[in-house]
Amino acid sequence: MTKNDIAKALSKILSSKKEADMAVNKVFEEMLNSLKNGEKIIITGFGSFNMFETKTKRGRNPKTGEKLLIAPMKKIRFKQSKDFFE
Repeated sequence: MTKNDIAKALSKILSSKKEADMAVNKVFEEMLNSLKNGEKIIITGFGSFNMFETKTKRGRNPKTGEKLLIAPMKKIRFKQSKDFFE
């Protein structure tokens, strides 16, 4: 399912497709802003999202075999709700 599919489904409830697109974009924009600010997003019955930072780790270039350090990066973690598959 894509963002466009979500907007199409939402347009059945709202008055227009344009309004549905704006609503979907706003929801994802707010989720992204919350994660960037270090907040956890909890959607009851679905799951939770939170941002974390990985540690610096050692790696190697598979082409040359050269050893290098992989810089820390921010990632998003999703944990499903216990009710997710029921």
